[in-house]
Amino acid sequence: MAIGRGSRKPGRSAGPTTSPSPPPDGWTPDLGRWGKPHYLAIAEAIADDIRTGRLRVAERLPPQRALAERLELNFTTVARGYVEAQRRGLVEARVGQGTFVAGPAMPVPAPRIMAPRRHGPVDFTMNLPPEPDDPALLARMQGGLASVSEDLPNLLRYQGFGGTPEDKDAAIEWLRRRGLEASRDRLLICPGAHAAIGAVMSLVAQPGDTICCETLTYPGARALAAHLGMRLVGLPMDAEGIDAAAFAATCTRHAPKALYLNPTLQNPTTITISPARRADIVTVARRYNVAIIEDDAYGFVPVTPATSFYQLAPEITYHVAGLAKCLGAGLRLAYMLAPSARAALQLTAALRASTVMASPITTALATRWIDDGTAEAILAFVRSESRVRQGIATGMLGRHGATADPAGFHLWLSLPEGWTRSAFASQARAAGIGAVASDAFLAAGEAPEAVRICLGGLAGRAEIAQSLEILAHALSHSPALASAYI
Repeated sequence: MAIGRGSRKPGRSAGPTTSPSPPPDGWTPDLGRWGKPHYLAIAEAIADDIRTGRLRVAERLPPQRALAERLELNFTTVARGYVEAQRRGLVEARVGQGTFVAGPAMPVPAPRIMAPRRHGPVDFTMNLPPEPDDPALLARMQGGLASVSEDLPNLLRYQGFGGTPEDKDAAIEWLRRRGLEASRDRLLICPGAHAAIGAVMSLVAQPGDTICCETLTYPGARALAAHLGMRLVGLPMDAEGIDAAAFAATCTRHAPKALYLNPTLQNPTTITISPARRADIVTVARRYNVAIIEDDAYGFVPVTPATSFYQLAPEITYHVAGLAKCLGAGLRLAYMLAPSARAALQLTAALRASTVMASPITTALATRWIDDGTAEAILAFVRSESRVRQGIATGMLGRHGATADPAGFHLWLSLPEGWTRSAFASQARAAGIGAVASDAFLAAGEAPEAVRICLGGLAGRAEIAQSLEILAHALSHSPALASAYI
């Protein structure tokens, strides 16, 4: 069996070895003198050796794996020590080069890779968070990836499902920022929210069973229900979320096994379910013994998020906190909280059978970013940039029926009289601008004349403003005349 990250190598002693003087192959700290956890002792030793001159400005520290071997510690402990030292401003990680002792006013290294910005019309179809373009933040992100790569041989091996203790500790810390208190035995690290939602559906329902959702819902939930042979019943919505009375009536009529919700900055309508409505929904779910699948994709985006369903009813709620909408879709990682330790074990079996495991490389990167504060910096950028882009969109499309939450990065455009969703999408596409018609989200009833427009991704503010201006100009005319302007 492969040794997972955070495991000690067989035959090694639990404590560190020490050396009274620097060996010829690099810096070796004496950790025993600090009386602290090893990772904190590493940071203390770096600080002390900088003060005494044993470490000099711009001197390269040993690679994390080499130091771990020398001290007979696991790699994760040494990595956390370097992260703590970097947090204190003692060292800096340079992409592709290593970790160096920091000096006064040291310039931030430029990232080696920067994605080019788009120019011209924008595809508004994919709901992605804005992508960072600040060189310092990009360098920080890439430095984390370079640090993780030092443990690459181990990360390329099979790992146990659900994450190592260190990964779970990082996930618990991340969820705590959302107001959630999690325990390891109920927490799973999954290869994306989509896989997590599918596993829950397969656990709580059988083919032919009913699952409730919003009338307009995440297309992935529709696809999963269809794939699993389950019936998806859409519930009517208003500005506060799904109608609790309609939910109760559906429970009586169809005996659903679960209620799937995207309750914060809902995709596609941007609605956040009100606190009172959340309480009403929980009351109904408990009365009829219906599991709640809480897809909290956008839960981290608002600075002050709504109380989650998991906080209100942990005994019946499966909480899925994907990282795609707050850090980046390419991570394909989600933290899932189950109602009980037993449910977590059942989900582990289901997910292992279908996905084997979450990528250890992706998981390690997320853990590193959470530990060293990079994740919080990315989230702060997403929040700040989303508000700016929503301001641009409100100025362009607000008078044309667009609704949005200032914290989000998509909007819901109810089309003016005379426009159909197909005509609008077609004419926008002719100008190279993508928008998703309401049909893609429909779970029940008749699709409204509306489209979803996403403001994130690679495009910059200027390109977004230019494309929104084209759409706004077209909406100022009838569909027949708009083709001359779009």
